[in-house]
Amino acid sequence: MEHGRVNPSHKLEDQGMDGLGSVYYNLLEPDLIAEAIKRDEGVLGQGGTFLVSTGKYTGRSPKDKHVVKTPDVADRIWWDNNAEMSPEGFDALHADMLSHMKGRDFFVQDLYGGADPQLRLDVRVVTELAWHNLFIRHLLRRPAREELDGFVPEFTIVNVPSFKADPEKHGCKSDTVIALNFAKKMILIGGTEYAGENKKSVFTLLNYLLPEKGVMPMHCSANHATGNPVDTAIFFGLSGTGKTTLSADPARTLIGDDEHGWSDRGTFNFEGGCYAKTISLSPKAEPEIYATTKKFGTVIENMVFDPETKELDFEDDSLTPNMRCAYPLDYISNASDTALGGHPKNIIMLTCDAFGVLPPISRLTPAQAMYHFLSGFTSKMAGTERGVTEPSPVFSTCFGAPFMPMRPEVYGNLLRDKIAKHGATCWLVNTGWTGGAFGTGSRMPIAATRALLTAALDGSLSESTFRKDPNFGFEVPVTVEGVDAKLLDPRSTWADKKAYDAQAQKLVDMFAENFDQYVAHIDDDVKAVAIG
Repeated sequence: MEHGRVNPSHKLEDQGMDGLGSVYYNLLEPDLIAEAIKRDEGVLGQGGTFLVSTGKYTGRSPKDKHVVKTPDVADRIWWDNNAEMSPEGFDALHADMLSHMKGRDFFVQDLYGGADPQLRLDVRVVTELAWHNLFIRHLLRRPAREELDGFVPEFTIVNVPSFKADPEKHGCKSDTVIALNFAKKMILIGGTEYAGENKKSVFTLLNYLLPEKGVMPMHCSANHATGNPVDTAIFFGLSGTGKTTLSADPARTLIGDDEHGWSDRGTFNFEGGCYAKTISLSPKAEPEIYATTKKFGTVIENMVFDPETKELDFEDDSLTPNMRCAYPLDYISNASDTALGGHPKNIIMLTCDAFGVLPPISRLTPAQAMYHFLSGFTSKMAGTERGVTEPSPVFSTCFGAPFMPMRPEVYGNLLRDKIAKHGATCWLVNTGWTGGAFGTGSRMPIAATRALLTAALDGSLSESTFRKDPNFGFEVPVTVEGVDAKLLDPRSTWADKKAYDAQAQKLVDMFAENFDQYVAHIDDDVKAVAIG
């Protein structure tokens, strides 16, 4: 049986998915929640939220992500960073998944990846779970209802958590699999209920497709000055570095919280919603995000709650520290109606330094910006990937290595050229530790980070006096109004100054060792600012 609204000439059976049970096309939020409750996928929470547990996997499975090595992509994929799958393995996986799907009910959302109509990607997402359909309906951009009548997807994602892959037969690494086939314009996901795999698959597609069009795809949040899209800021960073929290500034207009493109016309959001971490979420520090946890349709993922009152526990991380909520962008009162902005005036690179060495903010030259973009230093936060239980220092190039199908220099050169053309000012912001490393020091005060960002974005920080950092070579402000001057000099926050010096040298050596892989591919100006 079929339900919902769909292009009559492009149903699942037209894509080879036949023999299914009921198929629900493009259901709206109330019906998706009703179907999810009927199937016992979760429970209704306060305000009409939907509370779910993703079971075994509460984070992404990057080691189970594969790209199919077809002739058209063989010379373009960064294979050191992307596990390959043979075309034959994919075909076997596809056939076995289709066989597994027969007789089962499925949910379909036809959506856009990208707010720019000239550059968006038409994506069909087929999910076994009703709440996954609700999730992706929040996270991607929703066509007008009448547009569905003629919708033809360019790429299709099929997500079947109950399907288990066979590593020997399918050429994957475990019974969990995420397989991208650019030639067949299809992504197959099996063996995991973690919803984030859906949205990051679309991001990976755009990271491959857009550079060819001169568009820089970015793992970043973005906002602009209220009433002035020309004053746009972008915030690069991995999960847990503060992209969502810091971009949701009530004094500015939110463009988006995670994935954007930078084209010749300016900045545009890839998504139509937000996927925010909720651990220790505070109504005082993040009132807008906190409010979404009681709004209709918000997906509350892997949070402990009172079984009687459905009251959420924002401190209990017994399920995972990676607890999250997913909601449409318009749940944030200052969100942009268009999800479009100008060319970035300020570029913020967020890092969570678990070493406690980096200052809370530093100004970068264009060459230093490319160096730190390629380095992508941060700390992988607990829960964002399987097996990560505490902050772990990591270099994730372009602040998003798991989602980069091509070599980092492709994205680094695009960023460098756009900075040069449009004159953006670049800043490195540490939201990690101060006064010592993780386990000894304390997390950087969010009030100080906000004050520093406000000064950077309104231009006042550029008028400050700066010193050159002896370890990393970038410029650090000496004083900033409203911020403890001691905080601006990380060494002074450590009780043991020799211990700081040793820790700083250790991090410098890590930067140098990591950057060796890029030296043969970069220009002399970037080599000149290399650390170590």
